[in-house]
Amino acid sequence: MDTAITLFFNGSENLYLDGVAMLGTKAWIWIPLYLGIIYAVVREHDLKHILWIFLGIALCVLLSDQISSTFVKPMVARFRPTHEPEIMNLVDVVNNYRGGKYGFFSSHASNTMAIATYLSLIFRQRHTTIVLVLWSLFNCWTRLYLGVHYFGDIMVGLLVGMLIGSFVYWLFTLKMKDKERAHYSFTRLSVITYGFLFTLIIISIPWKLYY
Repeated sequence: MDTAITLFFNGSENLYLDGVAMLGTKAWIWIPLYLGIIYAVVREHDLKHILWIFLGIALCVLLSDQISSTFVKPMVARFRPTHEPEIMNLVDVVNNYRGGKYGFFSSHASNTMAIATYLSLIFRQRHTTIVLVLWSLFNCWTRLYLGVHYFGDIMVGLLVGMLIGSFVYWLFTLKMKDKERAHYSFTRLSVITYGFLFTLIIISIPWKLYY
C-alpha cells in the first residue's frame, strides 16, 4: 500500500510540475516566508523573547534533522524509492535527482512540521497555523513527487515533527513562564501569509533553468 500511494503521487509527464517540485523542495526558495516570520516575531516581542523564539526554531531543526539523518536513517536503512531495486525503474526521476541512499524518515517533513507546530503554538492564530501547515505539506508533496520518499516516510516525519515542535514549545514555556504571551496583530501575522503566497508565485513561474 505504501508503494502504491508513493507511485501515485510520484512524477508525471508534465514538465511544468517537474519544475515546480524541483524548485519548491529547496530551502532557500522559502526566504520570503522566513522573512515574514522574522518580522512577525520581532514586531511583537522584546529582545529576550525574540532570542528564545529563534533559539527554539533552531532547536526544532537540529533535533528533527539529527534524529532523522544521524540516527534513524542509517539504523533503519530503508532505501528511498529512487534507490529501491524492486521499484527504482518505476519511479519517475526529475533531472536525475535521486537523493541520498536512505529515506526513513523524511527530514523535510519533520523539519518543516516541527517549525510549523512550534510557531503555531507561539502565535496561536488560526490563519497563520493553516499557512504554516500548508507550507509543510507542500514540501512533503515535492518529496513524493520527486520519488525520494515513500508516503510512510512522510507520515512518520510529520508525526515526529509535531512531537518535536510540541516538546520545544514546552521548553519555551518553562523558560518564559514569567512572561505573558504577546497579543499578536493580525496585520503583522499576515506578512507570513504574504511571504508564503509570494514564494508560491515564484515557484509557479516556468523557469527554464529547472526544466
